[in-house]
Formats: sequence, structure tokens, C-alpha cells
Amino acid sequence: MVFAVVRVRGIVNVKPDIKRTLELLRLTKVNHCVLLEENKVFKGMLQIVKDYTTWGEINKEILSNLINSRGMLVGDKSITEEYVKSATSFDGMEKLSQAIIDDKFRYKEIPEIKPLFRLSPPKNGYEGVKRSFTNGGALGYRGKEINKLIERML
Repeated sequence: MVFAVVRVRGIVNVKPDIKRTLELLRLTKVNHCVLLEENKVFKGMLQIVKDYTTWGEINKEILSNLINSRGMLVGDKSITEEYVKSATSFDGMEKLSQAIIDDKFRYKEIPEIKPLFRLSPPKNGYEGVKRSFTNGGALGYRGKEINKLIERML
């Protein structure tokens, strides 16, 4: 299972340990998104930054759209189907997305890839950047609802 993590809040008055954890996750700016596999280390890091990020399980269709529209190579070049076929052992974006979802391949293992996605702010805005998702806000774990948020941000 793969988590999509989106940074929601900015950097003002962030405690040093939270700031360092955000840097380790490569979430240096608002609306940046990274893909993380599910393990104890990343779950602990997500608990540390839960007041600045939101995350959940991404599905194959949204992941494929995310890679197509926002995936970048070094030099700010877009990822194409031809590049995926030549640089990896996969036939296209759909099979690559399915392999990433099934933890058979990591997104950051694609040669010359930038390991994060720069997203636009969501249409109609965030629900609220000071409350958790369970309390009607935008922060913390949101499960499958992350797909709706990412779709609004593409």
C-alpha cells in the first residue's frame, strides 16, 4: 500500500523537529505531494507532522493521472509513456501505477525522476487548515478521501 502525503500548512512558527521531519519527507513547500510506502518508520514520521500534512491511500487511476500530469524529470521535463517504456521494465503508466500500488516498484527508483509532485491549490480550497479531517478540517489521515483532494489539485 502506498500513501500520498500532501503538505497543507506553511513554515511560520514550526517547531524544529517537525521542520526537520518535513524536510526528510521532502515536503518543503505547501501543496507538495510525495508517495510513501506503508511501514513503521513513515507512519511515525507522519504522526509527527500530522498538524501540517494530510495523507491517505492513493488509488491506481489517480496515481496514473498524477504521474502523467505532474511527474517531472531532472531539468523540468515531463514524464512520457515512451520514457517509462525505455527507462523501466513497464509497458506504460497504468502498469507502472499498479506496480507502485502493489509495492513491487518505488516511484523514486525511476531514473532521473524528481521524487515529489508540485500541485496546485485545491479547487474550492481546503476544508480548514487548523482542524483534523475527522473534525471537518483538512489535516491528518483521510484514507481514500485523499483521492478526491488530489483530483481537485490536478
